[in-house]
Amino acid sequence: MSSAVTTYLSQCFVNLIPHREKKAGDLTLWQAIRSLTWIQWAQFWCGWLAWICDSYDFFSVSLSVTALEKQFNKDANTISTAITLTLLFRSLGAVIFGIASDRFGRKWPLVVNLLLAAAFELGSGFVNSYEQFLIVRSFFGVAMGGIWGLASSTALENLPVEARGLASGFLQEGYAVGYLLAAVINLTLVPETSTGWRGLFWLGAGLSVLAAAVRAVLPESEVFLRAKAVERATGHTTKNKTKVFVRETKQMLKNHWILCCYAVVLMTGFNFLSHGSQDLYPTYLRTTKGFSEHDSTVATIIGNCGAIAGGTIAGWLSQYIGRRLTIILFVLLIGAFIPLWILPSTFGALSAGAFCVQFGVQGAWGVIPIQLAEMSPPAFRATFPGVAYQMGNMVSSASAQIETTGGKNLKTTIFQNGAYQTVADYATVQGILLGVVAAFVVLCTIIGPENHGSHFEKYKAAFEEGAGRDEEMPDLDEHGNPIVRAGPEGKGADVESGSRPRSIEEVREKDVD
Repeated sequence: MSSAVTTYLSQCFVNLIPHREKKAGDLTLWQAIRSLTWIQWAQFWCGWLAWICDSYDFFSVSLSVTALEKQFNKDANTISTAITLTLLFRSLGAVIFGIASDRFGRKWPLVVNLLLAAAFELGSGFVNSYEQFLIVRSFFGVAMGGIWGLASSTALENLPVEARGLASGFLQEGYAVGYLLAAVINLTLVPETSTGWRGLFWLGAGLSVLAAAVRAVLPESEVFLRAKAVERATGHTTKNKTKVFVRETKQMLKNHWILCCYAVVLMTGFNFLSHGSQDLYPTYLRTTKGFSEHDSTVATIIGNCGAIAGGTIAGWLSQYIGRRLTIILFVLLIGAFIPLWILPSTFGALSAGAFCVQFGVQGAWGVIPIQLAEMSPPAFRATFPGVAYQMGNMVSSASAQIETTGGKNLKTTIFQNGAYQTVADYATVQGILLGVVAAFVVLCTIIGPENHGSHFEKYKAAFEEGAGRDEEMPDLDEHGNPIVRAGPEGKGADVESGSRPRSIEEVREKDVD
């Protein structure tokens, strides 16, 4: 047992840079991008927009902590309970909407998901008590939990393998774009309106409705349709789909339980990195550094510009040096710039620290959508990444409260408004948290798997994921797609299942005749 573990760990270090042989027909990145159809482009941008909505809605609370303290007469630690509850309930949403997506498609589950998120975001702006706010934000957490898995599968699974690294990085930075958009609106529009913080939430609801409308007019994922075509072509359709799915899920957990546990642990570390550095960052600048509302928001915007740059560059880089090595390099950047994040007192230096740290945080995060998609069992590509991500969110949900509790016990003195004041030392708290979590993420990444360049479009593995299926695997063409043969004896023209499921059904009807 010990020798097997030693061998595995040694292979992890040796294979940090995955070896991929150049094959005939492989595309360059530019060729892959040029080969995209307008539907592939539209589905990618739709997934990106959905992720922007998710982020915008979530960070509306982080940007409104001071206003919410005044509105409900509560301190920052109490207000941060709303953030914790949202993160806790996201796992439930990931399970519900992930299962719906893997069974019924990427399209309508995401549309329903976005509309529910819009409804609860709208409700967040109408509450009149702290208790009402907590209830609405908890329900919002359920809706929010489903969006990431559905958005990433919608955006990535139909792209050529050569473009997925860059696309993964850019997709993940929809999170930073959403935070950036919320910060800009909070800086410019919110002070000019009579609705105050409520207007920030109402605008977010409208953005989610827009994303739902865009997804509603686009077609279903081609990869999902082909996977369903395999079921139809081989007779793997049943009246009791729920029973079959439960059986398949049990088999997946039996075969891949170590992988599932690893993904949750990895996502726990990643979520502590992001939420520990982002959720209370405006509060940290206002409280510990004495910044104004305006300056803290501008610094947040600068930090998110670094996040967008880091995620995009890391996603592109991971296509060449591998997913794990890219993550490790960008997490090490976080550790290098923690002093610039917490030690200075001037706006310029702290803004530079925010840019550099978020460059590392979201750079590492930029690899995660494609890393999880490539390691996930093929038949569960919407459920597995989404649930793993949101389970990690659930474990890390107390990050904001950990920081506020630490701030209550660690104090520092600043000169503000002509006098020395004792305030919460969020700088020390965040520095310790980021350092410990960064080391943890590096270790988890080193010992983890990597399926760099996995082809989503190969259906043999997806077919074999089905539990209890003893029927014969259909013939596959050179692209890994099943070939359905017309006629009772398999004679006649071959029909590739890459076509729409309707044509498959037509062939089956001819077989019956």
